[in-house]
Parts: sequence; C-alpha cells; structure tokens
Amino acid sequence: MSENTPATDTDVLVVGAGVTGLYTVHKLRTLGYRVRGFDRAADVGGVWYWNRYPGARCDVESFDYSYSFDEELQQEWDWSEKYATQPEIMKYLHHVADRFALRDAYTFETSVLSAELDEESLTWTVRTDGGETVTSRFVVFAVGCLSSAQRPNVPGLDSFAGVSYHTGEWPHEGVDFTGLRVGVVGTGSSGIQSIPEIAAQAAQLTVFQRSANYSIPAGNKPLDDAQREAAKADYAERRRLARLSGGGSPFTTYPKKTFEVDEEERRAAYERRWELGGVLYSKTFPDQLVDRSANDAARVFWEEKVRARIADPAVAELLVPGDHPIGAKRIVTDSDYFETYNQPHVRLVSLRKNPIERVDATGVTLADGEHIALDALVYATGFDAMTGSVDRIEVRGRGGRTLKEVWAAGPRTYLGLGTDGFPNFFNLTGPGSPSVMVNVILAGEQHGNWLADLLQYMDAHGHRAVEATGDAVEDWVRECRDRAEATLLMEADSWYLGANIPGKPRVFMPYVGGFKVYQDVIDEVAASGYKGFRLV
Repeated sequence: MSENTPATDTDVLVVGAGVTGLYTVHKLRTLGYRVRGFDRAADVGGVWYWNRYPGARCDVESFDYSYSFDEELQQEWDWSEKYATQPEIMKYLHHVADRFALRDAYTFETSVLSAELDEESLTWTVRTDGGETVTSRFVVFAVGCLSSAQRPNVPGLDSFAGVSYHTGEWPHEGVDFTGLRVGVVGTGSSGIQSIPEIAAQAAQLTVFQRSANYSIPAGNKPLDDAQREAAKADYAERRRLARLSGGGSPFTTYPKKTFEVDEEERRAAYERRWELGGVLYSKTFPDQLVDRSANDAARVFWEEKVRARIADPAVAELLVPGDHPIGAKRIVTDSDYFETYNQPHVRLVSLRKNPIERVDATGVTLADGEHIALDALVYATGFDAMTGSVDRIEVRGRGGRTLKEVWAAGPRTYLGLGTDGFPNFFNLTGPGSPSVMVNVILAGEQHGNWLADLLQYMDAHGHRAVEATGDAVEDWVRECRDRAEATLLMEADSWYLGANIPGKPRVFMPYVGGFKVYQDVIDEVAASGYKGFRLV
C-alpha cells in the first residue's frame, strides 16, 4: 500500500457472493488485500442461490461453466451431466467456497443499503441493513445482472388466495404441485425450463404467454468417467479456445458465411449445432446476427424442427416467434418444452390476443371475460436486468450525485468497469461489458484479474484513487451502442435493452464485441498505463 493511502476498515468491500464476487474475493486476498464481502442471501451462490425453480439448469456446458484459475480444482471436480442443474452448480460453488475458505470474508443475510464517497479522502462509507458501517478504499459491486425479480403490473395481483411464486425467488424446500390447477405467467428462460417439470405434477396447467421465444433442446445427457477424463486431459486447450472465442466457450462459428455454402452443407451445419444443443445455435454462421437473410435461413430450419414436435398447428403458430430475429433474444436451452403442449391437461393462452384483465382470489380473468380458476400462480417474468440490482443500493459519488441519477438515461461506464464521478468504485460483469452475452464465470475471472492488476499498479506507483474520465465514458457508451446497432440484436424487445421494464430507457446494455475482442481492449488499456482513467 502507498504511504498516502487513508486508513480504512478494509481495503476492498465486495457486494455479492456469486461466481464473480467469490473469485474477486479470492484473487484479492491472495495478493494481500483486506477484503470484506456482503450478500443478502444466507450463503454463496448468487443467481443460483435464488433460482431454484424446477428444471433450473445452466445453458453453458458444465466443463466450461466452471472456474479455470486453479488446475487442481479443475481436476478434482466431477460434473455429472453435460448441462449442470441448479443443485449441482450450488454444490460446486459450496466446494469452491470451502476449498478456498471464502465464506469467512462474507457477512451473509445482510443487504448493503448505501455507499457514499468521501471526496476529501476518496474512500467509501458503506452502510448495511444490519446496522454496520464500514469504510473501504475500494468498493466492488458483483451484484449480478439477473438478481432483481420483476413481477407483472396486473390489477389484483395481491388478492390471489392461492399460493404464488416467482422463479427467481423460489422456496428452498421446493414446491409440490401435485393435483393442483397451476398458472405459469411467462415463457422466457425460467418459464421454458420449469413448465415441463410443473406439467408433470399439475392436474391442469395454463401457460400465459406474452412473447414466444426461440428454444432448442439441450441434448442433455449424463457424463461417464471416460468423458470426464478426456475433458480434464484437454482442459488447457479447451480454456485457450474459450478465451479466443466470442462467447467464452470453446466453440467457433462455421468457417464460411451462410450463403457461401450450398443448401446441403448449410443444413448439415445447422443440424450439428442443433445436436450440440442450446444457445450456440445463434452462432452457427458468422453472419447470422448481422444479416437478415442469413438469420432467416437459420430461423426456417428451427421452425421445421419445432413445428414437427407440436401436435396442434394452431398451438405451434403461437409458440413460433414472429416478432424478432432468431438469437436477438438469448436462445433458451430446454428439455421437452414444446412437447409439453401435446399433453391434454396443458393449455396455452396468448396474452397478445387475450390479455389478463385482473387477478382475483380464485384465479385469472382474461380480457374476453373468461375466468380461469387456479390453485397456484408461478411468475416466470424475469428480472430488472443489468441495472436493477445496482439501483437497489444508493451509491453517492462526487457532488452527492447517485449512480441511479447518472444512469437515468441508461448505464454510463468505461469498459463496463468504472464511471466518471465515482472514483475507486467498480461494477463487475455488468452493463458495458460482455457479461450476459458470454460465459459469466470466465468473464468474472477476466474482470477480477484486470482489477487485481490495476490495484497492484496503483500501489506500485503511489496512487490512492482511480476514476474513469468523462470523455472515456462517452466514447465507450458510443462504442457499445454502435456495435449493437450493427447487429440484429436491436430488433428484439429484449431484457438486454430493458424492454421488459415499463419506462426503462431503451439502451442495449451489454458489450457485443465478444470475449476475446473485449479482453484485447482491456489489456491494451492496462498496457498503456490505464488510459481513460485518471489516477490520483
């Protein structure tokens, strides 16, 4: 530490005990920094702590959705399936927390209420709902992009006399829907994953869909010892390829563009991606998210596959999206989702054609006057994504301005890391960075490593504070916007744009340049002596 560094209770205060927060705590503690962490949950896990709904599963393959920083950790952990379930991911994160003694850095079941800058010392005072006040040189938010649950604005919501749940705040003891009349509102990722599981129990299931989504079978399967051993032996190469990729996993697009190959070769490429399963279908060809005709070719193949799985053509028509290009919203990874609607006790209601008028004690009334009696309601209505979890905390920087005020027209960051007016404050794997567009565990390591290097650089050169400049922020906001506008991603009303939250500014929040391109950018900034930042 520099001799000019003011005295504080801790060097770094980390908010969040998900995959990014855990790694950041570990990395900085190994370098000798005093680190305190807080999380509102009772244990580690972040998004996986809260999202325990039936069918919850990662859409990145297990071998890739894991930490790469410790070779022994990679070799000792055995994944049981191609795509890990929420319970297995939690078991893994518990193992990591135990192995590296990370829990003792945290105070759990404690929410951070505010963080206020002292402009003279350039340190932060953080207050919690437990009554604790902590001063820290640096504040690091690792609060997650999908941790602020959003419920629909429907009259009478609180009058329902049955049981109701949000997929992002699921009871830890689980829920038994056996024999019940259940309504599920929403067919995004959590809805698509949970609906087949709920249908297996419910006496009647009514799905209320506002927007149809593209989903592809996971092709999930158990892993055997031979597959695990092969993956572990190849981990170095697997991670190398992941870091060279756009999405942080070791899969690349087809070497030619969509129409540089004939139909037979094109369909074979689509088929291979379909068999691979899940979200990667959107990156079959390199021009698929920038050229509408290329996107249409991928969509037609998807439609053929999906319509063949649905018995009723009228239901299929409702389940096939017609309002956005394929991949412009994150493609969901499912298990028998579309086949669920072939079951006689499952009904699909299109809210675009027949909206919910109100909820009452016994169920839901639709706009056409029909009343649907329900015993349970499940809100699979997503999150105030990217910024909602940050907005819950009052962050006051220079001049007493809050981060929420500064971000009122959309998040303003430099590299997705710093914001002008908020020295020594960092928001990791959030807006302005690849975050939700890539494998978030490797993204967390990427940010944690870059931050650790910056703090060491500051101490080596006698700097006590670092702050993004206004010009750098403006340039980066423009860069993020220009990259998004050069794609088809702007053509969907997605949560990437905040379109699911009434009144939220329509700004594409992640950086879409890809994992490797972003790594090159932040590496170049570091090599230049942190251009775009003002070092005090």
